[in-house]
Amino acid sequence: MRLLKKLVGTALVLGGVGALAGWLLSAPVKADTATLAQLGPGDATKGKRIFYAGGCTSCHAKPGSQGDARLQLAGGLELKTPYGTFVPPNISQDAEDGIGAWSVEDLANAMLKGVSPSGEHFYPAFPYASYARMKPADIADLHAFMKTLPAVAGKAPPNSLGFPFNIRRGIGLWKFLYLNDQPMVSFPDGTPDPVMAGRYLVEGPGHCGECHTPRAFTGGTKKSEWLAGATAAEGSGIVPNITSGEGGLSDWSEADIAYYLETGFTPDFDSVGGAMVDVQRNMAELTSEDRAAISAYLKAIPPHPNGYPARKRPSN
Repeated sequence: MRLLKKLVGTALVLGGVGALAGWLLSAPVKADTATLAQLGPGDATKGKRIFYAGGCTSCHAKPGSQGDARLQLAGGLELKTPYGTFVPPNISQDAEDGIGAWSVEDLANAMLKGVSPSGEHFYPAFPYASYARMKPADIADLHAFMKTLPAVAGKAPPNSLGFPFNIRRGIGLWKFLYLNDQPMVSFPDGTPDPVMAGRYLVEGPGHCGECHTPRAFTGGTKKSEWLAGATAAEGSGIVPNITSGEGGLSDWSEADIAYYLETGFTPDFDSVGGAMVDVQRNMAELTSEDRAAISAYLKAIPPHPNGYPARKRPSN
């Protein structure tokens, strides 16, 4: 009996220590002073480029918006995933329902650390795991540009998540595993500048890996299969392999990729479809140099076979 009491006591102590460690590791962490000092005054003209590279309209514009209405960032799109339904919020300049009252430091903490102005974790459906690789000065530019956009009243509906995904504090443990500012692909000294510029755009603001890379059961992207394609987060569709591996872009030249990003047409004269329609529309707003850099990077990264399960052909 005495031994049993000791075992129970030890288990309780270890459980308490583990709970405390988990609580400390899961705490929201904001950007440090040195990072925030790099923000600078912000340039709205430069920020427009970052806005489109980051694809803000794809999730935060009202569903079905066209033309200038795509700049009314009221949110409301429903992203139905295995974890539940995420609803991108209003990020218009409305001070009550959007982010009009956010400082540039607030935006930097959201994008680099996934932490709200009130100190809560954002869910990584907001792709801050990629934005964490961004330059603080680019976030300041983005903030300046977003200040030029319209305010739209009305809050988006809340997320609809079941247990345990509705416990935000647990996101801190996910961040401990997956949130960092290190590049996904390393290149040797002397790598051409366009490849390095493309790495920044693809791995950072463009957040291409969030959809095009397979995920582990924990929800983090698999670095060993970077951009190899994946099962879509919504439904049962496929997000294609965009490496030069078999099934990917092996037959596409850099010019083919750049042309696709500009026009939406493939080398086979097919046209962009699905969720990529909005992405391509954003890419068309970038400069030809940016699109060439993205293309150079995609042709320079390690090739991988398709990162999603093989699809069975329908029987006749």
